[in-house]
Amino acid sequence: MKIMIVSTLLMGTLGILIGLVLGFFSKIFYVEVDENIKKIRDILPGNNCGGCGYAGCDNLAEAIAKNEADVNACPVGGVEVANKISKLLGKESKETDKKVAFVSCDGNCKNVSKIYNYNGPMSCKMISKMPNENDKRCRYACIGCGDCMSVCAFGAIKIIDGVAEIDKEKCVFCKKCIEVCPKHVINEVFYERSVRVKCSSKDIGKIAKDVCSVSCIACKICEKNCPESAIKVENNVSHIDYEKCTDCKICVEKCPRKCIVAV
Repeated sequence: MKIMIVSTLLMGTLGILIGLVLGFFSKIFYVEVDENIKKIRDILPGNNCGGCGYAGCDNLAEAIAKNEADVNACPVGGVEVANKISKLLGKESKETDKKVAFVSCDGNCKNVSKIYNYNGPMSCKMISKMPNENDKRCRYACIGCGDCMSVCAFGAIKIIDGVAEIDKEKCVFCKKCIEVCPKHVINEVFYERSVRVKCSSKDIGKIAKDVCSVSCIACKICEKNCPESAIKVENNVSHIDYEKCTDCKICVEKCPRKCIVAV
């Protein structure tokens, strides 16, 4: 009986000592946590898509609280979330033009024929390592196996007639599709601007014309007719400077190949 009492007292005393030591060291190593981090995290949508450039919403919340990221850094939350965070922090929300992803290719089954029948895993990445870097005649064309669709968590991408199509109303510009596309045919564009170049071919005009019925042939008619000098032909394909573009659509009307479209 005496042994049990002594053992109990020793264990109790040891527990108290351990508690005191832990309490002492917890005060020494205590790191003050910014309460705004949790509040910002609660405002963020929680998709953890990485479109903001950070690993997830927790990291973004910390970056915003430390003034390392803008209040409008979350592409999913958009203006609504930015305004809430601005109000919390007493900051002014910066107005930025909304961006979305766009597939710069119209190389569907009608416009571009295939040069061989691929038998293997249906993966754009796998086919891009095959001869011609594509099973279509245009090696720059969208392969159309849907690697981009697989990584889109918002259901914004569909494969239609062998080409990826992005619903700009569903796109939150998380950039996952841009990162995964081995042909680099998915680019960022301004949501409000309707003029788009649906071609990514870098082939010279004659070759581009032979492999695709709607390819850019670098004729520069669009460039010569743009009143704002907002479109230039570089690497044999037209590029639009959206900072200058006024959506006049003259380039759409003048393009003989109809690869510049209004959406």
